[in-house]
Amino acid sequence: MAESSVLRWRGFSRRIEQQAGRRLAIALLFSAVVVLLNLCLGKVAVSPWNVMRILFGEGSASLSFIVEQLRLPRLLLGALIGGALAISGLILQAVVRNPLASPDLLGLTSGASAAAVLYLSSFATLWGMGGLSMAAMLGAGAAALAVYGLAWKQGTSPLRLVLIGVGVSAMLAAATTFMLVFSPLSTTLSAYVWLTGSVYGAGWPAVRALATLLACLVPVLMLLSRHVVVQQLDEGLARGVGVRVQWLRAALLAVSVALAGAAIAWGGAMAFVGLIAPHIARQLIPVGFAAQAWMAALVGANLVMLADLAGRTLFLPLDLPAGIFVAVFGTPYFLYLLIRQRQ
Repeated sequence: MAESSVLRWRGFSRRIEQQAGRRLAIALLFSAVVVLLNLCLGKVAVSPWNVMRILFGEGSASLSFIVEQLRLPRLLLGALIGGALAISGLILQAVVRNPLASPDLLGLTSGASAAAVLYLSSFATLWGMGGLSMAAMLGAGAAALAVYGLAWKQGTSPLRLVLIGVGVSAMLAAATTFMLVFSPLSTTLSAYVWLTGSVYGAGWPAVRALATLLACLVPVLMLLSRHVVVQQLDEGLARGVGVRVQWLRAALLAVSVALAGAAIAWGGAMAFVGLIAPHIARQLIPVGFAAQAWMAALVGANLVMLADLAGRTLFLPLDLPAGIFVAVFGTPYFLYLLIRQRQ
């Protein structure tokens, strides 16, 4: 009887894996369609055939410049930003045990925003715009350290992390508004574009920098991924089976902070990606953190790519920040999540 139960469980597990594989394949196919649309559509329309020729090293010089130097790096940067924010949100929702957790909740977005506005208002004229990404990353890291330090009381608990994160976020948002009020108009305009979230003017150096940073974080995340499920257990039970709960929580939070900080540094404060993408991923793939992380990354990447496509094409000749349309796409789903939580 025990052997038949094991066989049934193996069959069930195999069906779950096959279902996850099929859905990931469909998500990849959808991503390919979104990529092609981004490369084809814009002020200058390029046919899919010409796009394929350009990607294989053929085609006219003018169209090659549009596709390879203007649209492709912007597309890839948006995909990397969306994927990083989505995985960061997935980790936070598991660690904090709150389905409404996101990088905004622990003050990451507010910290990066405050640091970016401070840099734009005080240091950009001296050091140029090259240091903006580093300032945003440092701000996100400092905010996360502040939240974790204030939440520490013989360890941290998900509830304390949430409550203190909300307070720190509110304080940093007030500081950002204060700096904007007393900044020059040119600085305020630049800051508002960054605070909205945009990949306008993205180039290959930014893509390479963000891709290199994320590639360094992937092996760490793979090592920690099998421990994510432990964060869902009662802490006493987890300690009873020999799990170092606090150490694992700190390590997972550090990876989440690094992912979100890097994404925000190069793409600005794009709200809702880290909240919505993990929920969609878990609805499509109910179990298995690794498969959920891949699905969340694809969902987040597609969300940012579609938002940027809408910003580039719906109001021509204007080019609007992608963050506007991320909020437009995300708000209805966010309200749906709130209604589900209430019920």
